[in-house]
Formats: sequence, C-alpha cells, structure tokens
Amino acid sequence: MSPPPPPLGRSRRRAAQAFDAALDDAELVAARAALAQGRWQAARTLLAHTGDEWDLRGHRVTVLAMEPYSAAWARDWLLAEPESADAAVLLALAQVQRALRGKEKTDRAREACRTAADRVPADPTPWLGMLLLEQGSTAAENAVRLFEQIRVRFADHHHAHHLMVARLAEHRAAAGPDPLHEVYDFANWAAEQAPADSPLAILPVIAHAERYRVLAAAGHEPADPAASGHWVGRRARQVMKSAFDWWLEWEHEGHPRRLVDLNFLAHAKVCEGRGAEAAALFHRIGEHPTPAPWSYPDRDPYPAFRAARDHALGTV
Repeated sequence: MSPPPPPLGRSRRRAAQAFDAALDDAELVAARAALAQGRWQAARTLLAHTGDEWDLRGHRVTVLAMEPYSAAWARDWLLAEPESADAAVLLALAQVQRALRGKEKTDRAREACRTAADRVPADPTPWLGMLLLEQGSTAAENAVRLFEQIRVRFADHHHAHHLMVARLAEHRAAAGPDPLHEVYDFANWAAEQAPADSPLAILPVIAHAERYRVLAAAGHEPADPAASGHWVGRRARQVMKSAFDWWLEWEHEGHPRRLVDLNFLAHAKVCEGRGAEAAALFHRIGEHPTPAPWSYPDRDPYPAFRAARDHALGTV
C-alpha cells in the first residue's frame, strides 16, 4: 500500500533545514560549528584523530568543506601551518564545494585537489574532490580514471561508489527501462568484490533508486515512486531482499555514511510496499533523513520522508 502524498505548503527552504550532511557525527558537528566561527583548530584536531579511516575522513572533510567560509579559514590554517596536509585537503574540498555552487572556477578547484593529492599520495580524499567536480560532465572517461585512482587507494570507498552509480544511471536515459542496464552490473560487481561486511552490499539498491530518478525525469516512470512498478519486479525484489538481509546481519553502527544507505533502503522498502521492514529502518534512521532519495525525481524531500515514515510507523 502506498503512503499518502506528502503534505503541501512546505517551502523547500524550510525543508532543507531538516537535513544535516554531518548525519549523527557529533564530533564533526562541533568542529564544523567552530570552523564557522574561524576556529580551525577544532577541525585540525578532528582530522588528526580521524587518521586514515578513509570513509570517515572523506565524510568529515566533505562536510567541513560545505561550510560557506571554510575555504577562507583553511587558508588561514595553511598560513599558520604551511606543511599541514590536512589543511591542504580541506582547502581543496572547500574550493570544490565553491565550484559546485558556481563561486569558484572549476580549474582552480581541480588544481587545489592535485596539490593536495601530491602532499598526501595515499589519501583518496583529494581524488574524491576531483570526482565531485565531474558532476554534469559528459567526459565519462575522466570520471572512470578518477574513480580508479580512488580505488587504488581504498577499494571500498563508499562515497566514490555512490557517485559512480549516480553517473552510470544517467546513461541511455531515453532508452527506457532495461533490467540489464550497466548501472546494475556495476553495482552488483562492486558488491561482489567487497568484503562480506562491506556496506557496498547496499549498492544495488542505490543503483535501483538512481535509475528510477533518471527514468522518471525522462518520463518513463511516474513521478510518485511508490506508484511505480520499478521496485516490484522479480529482480528488484531479490535485490531489496538481499540488501535487507545483509543489513540484519551486518549493520555497522559506526560507519560514517550508514544513514545514507538506510535512507535508500527505507525508501526502497516503502516503494516495494514492505511496511514492517520500512518501519524497522525508520527507527534506525531516527531524525537523520537524507535528501536523496526522498527528493526523487523532483519532490520536496522532507515532507516526502515524513509522510513515508509516518505511514510506515502507523502514525498517520
């Protein structure tokens, strides 16, 4: 049974306030608040403690870089500590975020990432920044090359795999639904290559949602994901069941981006009509929704999340 439509009348600006890219990382939230006030020392301490936990480092640097004045404060940090690799990486990702907002030249942001990559050759984070800059680019070979550079440094990089899935899902949009589309092959391959306890096991679910986004935008699927048959075919159900079973067995409380996966999985279970399973996931998500996939294909994400959650939990 489909959830009721999300309530009307909520502005997207107000809804955006309900999302926090830091998710449930309290240390990151504190460091970001300090950075917003120009106190970069908290970011220095946070990144020093993060070390080479690459998924965690990528998550934290990316979120810190979203702070509007992070580039300026990272420059101050570099002036105080010219040899700081962490400051160089933060500056690079901050310039990436500025470029994505149209406030910085892409070439300048890319060069900052290259400089940071030279300083810390083992760190995949500067390469993640360059991959982020490929959003909207038609040069697929560049994205593949950057993704390979990330995998050389950390084969199971969570954010990089999500970016590649989103990109591959956009191929051949006009062709319509295709159960053999390359995005499904890529996601299945990545999940199979990863260790048994890797959250990349959820990647086929991400691929399914991203392909729906593309198909709906092209007019091949309805705008209401719960009204689409995209999640109820035999192969789709198999993907959703495997992912949910993995979550029951291997859920990682400590993975920095696990809530991203849980939002995608809850969304899939809602669209599949599996209310009890969706409810279990919503309990885990708590007050940490993510814009994607609730915004797909062009919805106000927070009301969509709330409507789906309330329906699954029986509070409507």
